[in-house]
Amino acid sequence: MKTSLFDFELPSELIAQTPAPERTASRLLVYDRSAETVDHLSFRDILNLIPPGDLLVVNRSRVIPARLFTCPPPGTKPAEILLVRDLGDGRCEAMVRPGRRFKVGACHAVPGGVTMTVEDVLESGLRVLRAGHCRDVVAVFREHGEMPLPPYITSRDSAPERYQTVFATEEGSIAAPTAGLHFDARLMDDLRARGVLIGETVLHVGLGTFKPVEADDTDQHVMHSERYYISPGLSELHASVRASGGSVWACGTTSVRSLESAMGDDGRLRTGPQETACFITPGYTFKAVDHLITNFHLPRSSLIMLVAAFCGRERILDLYRDAIARRYRFFSFGDAMAII
Repeated sequence: MKTSLFDFELPSELIAQTPAPERTASRLLVYDRSAETVDHLSFRDILNLIPPGDLLVVNRSRVIPARLFTCPPPGTKPAEILLVRDLGDGRCEAMVRPGRRFKVGACHAVPGGVTMTVEDVLESGLRVLRAGHCRDVVAVFREHGEMPLPPYITSRDSAPERYQTVFATEEGSIAAPTAGLHFDARLMDDLRARGVLIGETVLHVGLGTFKPVEADDTDQHVMHSERYYISPGLSELHASVRASGGSVWACGTTSVRSLESAMGDDGRLRTGPQETACFITPGYTFKAVDHLITNFHLPRSSLIMLVAAFCGRERILDLYRDAIARRYRFFSFGDAMAII
């Protein structure tokens, strides 16, 4: 499909710069595919949408403070390093800016008295960096890095924890699984009390999730692989809910991609650490997920294409136009939608 088919006009003032005062105070657009109805609710109303016995799967990956600035000589501007993947033994893959200062062999001082040396320049433009005298490169970012907010968020007024979900426990992402930002601890407790089953997957958000689709045709887009993990407990829970006639709700596109990638031919989720470069576009047949909770995504992104696969390209663009007319807030800190 042509990438331009997933374009839409968004007024810049609808790009949320800060989160809602409370996590559950976001708005929620609900589209029922069977009844073809649209409702406009508060996110806390999700409590009444998910029936007892259904399974809600969330992504418990935690965001690393993955943006680091170099300590350049006087009169030189700092360069930027964005951690993409920990390679172990003090090495990592990273996006850098400006690229001309990161040729093979170049050394950059960073906070903490550590020197980052460029070992390789990959075809993708990513650099392989080695942190001298440091076996744990992530520790350097954890101590001295900044939260990697997307470039369309120009405000820095939000507390870093608002860019983490309340169930984030396993460090590894370089961007938040943003659909989960709408849940607070009380809502999670209320869902459990209602009889909703909660399952946790882990997909560490990397370039595969947020890299723009730059190709003119979706068939030409190459997804970067991302690491994910399915526990035996989640696999058993998923199978049990399906066997009893219950439904599976995915919180966010990352949960969708991990569940769909793990689904085996036997109808069960494969367990253990895995990698996925799954790119879901309209025409895809969902095997592991029945309902989707998600945010409003960027034009031409792989995320809006995945959501369009749930309800159709024309329908999702209609829903986005409705949301724009009603002044919903878009992107990471914005409002949410549920497709049921």
